[in-house]
Amino acid sequence: MGNITASYEVPRMCRIVIDTCADLTPEIAATLEVDILGFPYILDGVEYTDDIWSTITPSEFYDKLREGSKASTSAISIGQYLEFFTKCAEEGTPTVYLCFTSALSSSYNSACHAAEQVRADHPDFELYVVDNALPCACGELLAMEAVRQRAAGLSARQLAEWANEAKTYIHGYFTLDSLDALSAGGRIPPAAASLSSKLDIKPELSFDLAGALSLIGVNRGRKKALKSLIKSFTENYEFDPTLPLAIVSSDAEKDADWLEAAVRKEPGCADLTILRGSVGPTIGSHVGPGMVALIFWGKNRSEKISLTDRIASRVRGE
Repeated sequence: MGNITASYEVPRMCRIVIDTCADLTPEIAATLEVDILGFPYILDGVEYTDDIWSTITPSEFYDKLREGSKASTSAISIGQYLEFFTKCAEEGTPTVYLCFTSALSSSYNSACHAAEQVRADHPDFELYVVDNALPCACGELLAMEAVRQRAAGLSARQLAEWANEAKTYIHGYFTLDSLDALSAGGRIPPAAASLSSKLDIKPELSFDLAGALSLIGVNRGRKKALKSLIKSFTENYEFDPTLPLAIVSSDAEKDADWLEAAVRKEPGCADLTILRGSVGPTIGSHVGPGMVALIFWGKNRSEKISLTDRIASRVRGE
């Protein structure tokens, strides 16, 4: 871990801000020169702030969910963003916020509204809010490389432009042990979760260019689902030993071990840097125990979208 983080420890030319939905590992969070905003989550009716496993361990959190505890989340408020961005403006360093995907949270819109007000009060302050359009630890890979690009000389404006382009090269594929948590959060019908459990169907999920979840396929059984993640990796990975991969799980370390071993068996991949981490409580509240994800830099996803998706992108002004 020391080797991969050492190159990111540089004087700040601009402030980079991320949030805990990027699911940084505690080790990366401790060494990466970024500001991290904690998302709130509610466990059994009590609100907490995601602090990257400082006050609760992954095993403790996911064991509570297995035992029947109820978890939910809420967005970072406009007020919280106003307070933080105002401090940034008073400090004066140009700031780039790589915000969790707007497709899964209202936080991006809140951040944009707060940023508008702060810019009005501080017209000379450079503040850029980027919708990272990336769920889970995909945001970790984007943040790490953003820090390296800052060290290479990109200004705040250039870094925001870079992030909007770079995010389409990050891939993430994951499977769930159960669809119950997604059902409880209203993201899929309860009947679909029940049928999936009865038939031992394990989905493979990814995300579209807007950062919304998308179903890639279904598999009978966990092992086939894990093999499907490897297939997606081999189809979309573009070899670059300078860029790390990430494997994260919601307390499913044995499956994450299998996934790492399988990646390293692929041609040229034996010595790749693979970051291992746990899905944080914010994302974990929605996916539940047993999620495993494989995340990496690869082919440009914007070049693979369908004709109708391209039309939709033009309508959105992307």
